Amino acid sequence: MEHVPALDEDLKKTLGPATAKVLAEQLGLHTALDLLHHYPRKYAERGELTALTELADQLDEHVTVVAQVADARILTFNGGRGKRLEVTITDGNGRLQLVFFGAGVHKPHKDLLPGTRAMFAGKVGMFNRKLQLSHPAYEPLGADAADQDAATAFAGRLIPIYPACAKLESWKIAKCVDAVLPSARETVDPLPPALREGRGLLPLTEALLKIHRPATKADVEDARQRLKWDEAFVLQIALARRRHADSQLPAVPRRPAPGGLLDAFDAKLPFTLTEGQQTVSKEIFDDLATDHPMHRLLQGEVGSGKTMVALRAMLAVVDCGGQAAMLAPTEVLAQQHHRSVTEMMGDLAEGGMLGGSDRGTKVVLLTGSMGMPARRQALLDLVTGEAGIVIGTHALIEDKVQFHDLGLVVVDEQHRFGVEQRDALRSKGKQPPHLLVMTATPIPRTVAMTVFGDLETSVLDQLPAGRSPIATHVVPAKDKPHFLARAWERVREEVEKGHQAYVVCPRIGDEEAADPKKKSAEADGDNGDKRPPLAVLEIAEELRRGPLAGLSVEVLHGRMDPADKDDVMRRFAAGEVKVLVATTVIEVGVNVPNSTVMVIMDADRFGVSQLHQLRGRVGRGSAPGLCLLVSEMHEASPARARLAAVAATLDGFELSRIDLEQRREGDVLGQAQSGVRSSLRMLAVIDDEEVITQAREEATRVVAEDPELERLPGLKLALDALLDTEREQYLEKG
Repeated sequence: MEHVPALDEDLKKTLGPATAKVLAEQLGLHTALDLLHHYPRKYAERGELTALTELADQLDEHVTVVAQVADARILTFNGGRGKRLEVTITDGNGRLQLVFFGAGVHKPHKDLLPGTRAMFAGKVGMFNRKLQLSHPAYEPLGADAADQDAATAFAGRLIPIYPACAKLESWKIAKCVDAVLPSARETVDPLPPALREGRGLLPLTEALLKIHRPATKADVEDARQRLKWDEAFVLQIALARRRHADSQLPAVPRRPAPGGLLDAFDAKLPFTLTEGQQTVSKEIFDDLATDHPMHRLLQGEVGSGKTMVALRAMLAVVDCGGQAAMLAPTEVLAQQHHRSVTEMMGDLAEGGMLGGSDRGTKVVLLTGSMGMPARRQALLDLVTGEAGIVIGTHALIEDKVQFHDLGLVVVDEQHRFGVEQRDALRSKGKQPPHLLVMTATPIPRTVAMTVFGDLETSVLDQLPAGRSPIATHVVPAKDKPHFLARAWERVREEVEKGHQAYVVCPRIGDEEAADPKKKSAEADGDNGDKRPPLAVLEIAEELRRGPLAGLSVEVLHGRMDPADKDDVMRRFAAGEVKVLVATTVIEVGVNVPNSTVMVIMDADRFGVSQLHQLRGRVGRGSAPGLCLLVSEMHEASPARARLAAVAATLDGFELSRIDLEQRREGDVLGQAQSGVRSSLRMLAVIDDEEVITQAREEATRVVAEDPELERLPGLKLALDALLDTEREQYLEKG
C-alpha cells in the first residue's frame, strides 16, 4: 500500500533531507500540510504562452515563464577560448534573452532547439539595457522533451506555476506537491457543514486537489473561492472570540459630570468641532458609559483633529473621578502631546496649582529619560489621583507606576501593546480600563476588519476649518538637477516670508560610529542604487554651507540626547530654527503650523503611507503647504510611479490602497516585516471585501452560539494552527 504522509509529518521523511531543507529555509515549508497550502501563483496552459512583457516590473525577482525558443546560437569570445550560448524565447508579443556560459552551454544548446516549448526559471537581470535570464533552469514541455514523464504529466492540462526560489524551481515544487497530495484526504474541514453547503463551497479535500491539479479554469475558480473562505473565516473567528472575551470583562461606566471639566473645556474652545469630531465623540462617550471596556480604533487623516477627540474622552473620564493615560511611541511625540494638551487646556491643566482652575486637573509627563525629581513627583501625582491625565512613553507600563483609578488608556499611532504590556497596563486599573487606539494612517475598511477586527472603528475624514491644501511635486534630481536647485530656492522663499521648513532624510549619518557593518550593508543599497541613503548630518552640513547658507539649520534624530531633542523642537516651534533637517522622527504628532514646506530626500526609500504621514506636517496653518519628493530613480521605475501616486492625491485612504497593493499585503497578522510567510495565501484583503464582510458576520454568529467552539473541532484545530504563539500575541494586542 502506498505511503500517505501524515499532515504534520516532517517533509524529510517524504522528500528526503536535501529537498526538505531547501523548502524549510527558502519557503518556510516544514510539513505536508504546509506544502498543501503552498498554492500555485498562476497557471500556464499548453498552447498559451506567458506574457514576457510583464517582466520589466520584476527586475531581480525569481520568475517562471512558459515560452517557445525562437533561436539559439553559440558565440565565442577571448579569442575563441570562451563560449556563450544566447537563446531567444518568445510568447508572440515579447522576447527575452537567456544566456549560458562556459562548459554549461552544450546541454541547453542540444535541448533548446528553435520551436521547443519549455518552462524557464531564473532571476530577471538587465544587460546592455535588455532583460535577460542568466543560466536559467528549464523543463521542456514538448513531445521531443528529454523528460517524457514531465511532458506526459503536463500534456493537455493547466500547468501550475508555484512561488519558487533559486534552489528549487516551480516544476520541482510541483513534484514535491505530488508526493504529499494523497494526504489531502486526511485534512479536517474547518467550515461548519451548514455554512459550507449553504454557500455552495467545495469540501476542503476537493479544493486542495483542484487548486494543485486543476483540469479546467473552473476548477481553479471553485478551489480559490473555497480556500479564500477558509482564510477569511478562521481569521474572523479569532477576532470574534477576542471581541466576545472583551465583552465579558467588567468596566466602570464613565459619564462626564454636567458643568464639569469637559463642559469648561468646551466653553473655552475658540472654534467649533467638525461634524465628524462631534459624531465620533458621541460614539466614544456612548462606549465609555457602558459597563464593559470600550475597544475602539479612531482613524483619521493627518490633521483631522484626532488628538482633540481623544482629549475630550480623557476629560470625560477625569470628570467622573477617573484617570486617563496616553501612550505615545516616542519621547518626541510624548513631549509634543503634553505640550499641545496643556496649551489647549490652559488653566484647566493646572488643577490644585496656584492660578489653576478649581475645575481643572493636573496633566503630567512621564518618559524614560526624565530626571529623578520630576519623575518622582509625576509618580506621586498619579498614585494620589492629583494628576487626572498622564502622557508618556512605554515608561508608563513599568511596575512602579501606580494609578489612583485608571479609567481610560489612549494609544497613539497604532502601536498596539504586546500581551504583557497590555496586561501590565490593564492591571493598573481596579477594573479593566477603556481603550482607544488612534492611527493617522488611513486603513481601508477591509483591512480594518481584518487587522483591527477586535476593535470597533470610528473614522474622521473631515479636516478642521483653517487647514490649507498641500501641493506635492516629484523632483527628479538626476534627470533634472536644476529642479533640485529650484527646490532649495523655494525653501529660502518660504523662510523669507516668515515661514519654516522640514528636510527629511532616510538615515542619520553617524551609523559608522554606531555600527561599522551597517555602512557596508547600506552601501549595497536597494533599487540597484549603490550609494547609501542620504543622511541628516551630511545634508544639514551641505545646506548650511551651500543653498541655505545664512539660515538657521538644525538637526533632529532619534539618537540625540532627549534634552537636546526637546530643546530643538521647542526652538523650532517658537520659530527660532528656520529649517529642521530630520529623520522620520517627525512623522507623527509634530505640530508647527508655521511650517509650510517639506523636502523629502531619497523619497523613493519611504513607503506610500509614510510619505503621506510626513507630508501632513506642513499646511497645518493658514498658509498653503508644499511637499517636494526628491528622487534619483529613473522616470520609468516602479519607485517613481509610487511617488507620482503620492503627488497625485491627498486622499490617505486611496494611498493606503495603493500602498497595500504594492506591498502585496505582507501578513495581516503582523508578520509583514519578519519574513514569516503570510497567513493569507489566497485572500486579498483589498479585492475580497465581500468574502471578508460575510465571514465576519458568520464568525460573530458562530462565536455567539459556541464561544469555545466545542461543537466544531475542525474549526478549533484550524484556529490553533493559525494562532501559533507569535500570532496569538499579535491578536491579543488591542
